Amino acid sequence: MSKTVKVAIIGCGGIAKGKHLPSLAKLKNVELVAFCDVLVERAEKAAAEYGAENAKVYDDYQELLQDESIEVVHVLTPNDSHAEISVAALDSGKHVMCEKPMAKTSAEARQMVEAAKRSGKKLTIGYNNRFRPDSQYLHMVCERGELGEVYYAKAHAIRRRAVPTWGVFLDEEKQGGGPLIDIGTHALDLTLWMMNNYKPKSVMGTTYHKLSQKKDAANAWGPWDPEKFTVEDSAFGFITMENGATIVLESSWALNSLEVDEAKCSLSGTEGGADMKDGLRIHGEKYGKLFTTNVELNAGGVAFYDGKQESDADLEARLWIESIVNDTEPLVKPEEALAVTQILEAIYESAKTGKAVYFEEKSVFQGLKI
Repeated sequence: MSKTVKVAIIGCGGIAKGKHLPSLAKLKNVELVAFCDVLVERAEKAAAEYGAENAKVYDDYQELLQDESIEVVHVLTPNDSHAEISVAALDSGKHVMCEKPMAKTSAEARQMVEAAKRSGKKLTIGYNNRFRPDSQYLHMVCERGELGEVYYAKAHAIRRRAVPTWGVFLDEEKQGGGPLIDIGTHALDLTLWMMNNYKPKSVMGTTYHKLSQKKDAANAWGPWDPEKFTVEDSAFGFITMENGATIVLESSWALNSLEVDEAKCSLSGTEGGADMKDGLRIHGEKYGKLFTTNVELNAGGVAFYDGKQESDADLEARLWIESIVNDTEPLVKPEEALAVTQILEAIYESAKTGKAVYFEEKSVFQGLKI
């Protein structure tokens, strides 16, 4: 691995411009050498703003992957092409950062894991909420066993009215779903990570298309077109784990609720509990009395390895590149992301059939260390 890591971007839309490119550009040991998009003008614009001298522009990712000097690829395309591009990139000898969700289906996600193992290259998924100060602190609390056995949790991803009306967000074919696969995936990833529990037993799920059919509805990004709103507007899951733990997952882009929380979790353990709903609170019982502690996350560099104030996206990018340079495991492991994808898929399946989905019948994690 060279001292300067050569990175290519496949997909130069909103998530590239809003998250990945600004963070990668801050890293002195990263050189952005190639940009690809089906709309070549977007790739050209990104290259002009962030690219190294003589950065190349493509409209065909297969052509980009033929460049052996590229070491890392960020896959930032719609969900339906995540697996196809990631597998091709891994097989061409590149390390891959793929945006969440890992893939549309668990079968595709498994293909990505297998490609990483086959190629010996690193694969990670863009669950940037793990890198927030509250998430980092709470994970440390959980790792030290301060909550005891966490046997009940809630994964929160509720918006009152914030339907993304641009791009392909409302297109079920390209995205695989709506708020569940878009923001529910973040909340579930956080929850499983805190619990260190990736072995589901069964899932019951429901999805709704209630508010999506309303015309001229209030929305943070303007009214949506009901005819193009082909994904659910809300989805909910009841998940039981092999060890008996229970997780409730709630997600919505549009819901008549004032309990609005996104990419957060609440945990209940044998020794204490925690939630992110009003800042980060740790609570429990001590000396015969109940207590609640509000964690002051701005009091120091607890959440960060070097004490600097970094955004979650900046920390994610830095630690990802460091894992490549130092040949260490990325914080988000592909097997963990596969578990998230499988549970989300089961919620959709249960919602369609009206029946519980049992994982021992699927054997989806056979041969993988989760």
